[in-house]
Amino acid sequence: MKKIEAIIKPFKLDEVKEALHEVGLQGITVLEAKGFGRQKGHTELYRGAEYVVDFLPKVKIEVICEDSVADRAIEAITNAARTGRIGDGKIFVSSIDDVIRIRTGEKGEAAI
Repeated sequence: MKKIEAIIKPFKLDEVKEALHEVGLQGITVLEAKGFGRQKGHTELYRGAEYVVDFLPKVKIEVICEDSVADRAIEAITNAARTGRIGDGKIFVSSIDDVIRIRTGEKGEAAI
């Protein structure tokens, strides 16, 4: 099993969610996040004063899926979240040893 973590622009969330649904993934976790990468924020003008916005709003999506679906899920996220501009985000993929559904005690892929 794989855990896919994607940090994307907030306005792309609905498109990514739909793309993952089309791949066949049912459950996702979404967290609001703030951060910066290479762009290191930007400057804004407010009431005549210029200030630096270091942390930009982002959304972090977490998905656990079977190994056979991981490549399609990554491709779906990439295609749905891409704008072609700086700050589109990153995708991190890691291996998951086990999953346990608390309610039923199911383990492994049956618990996803």
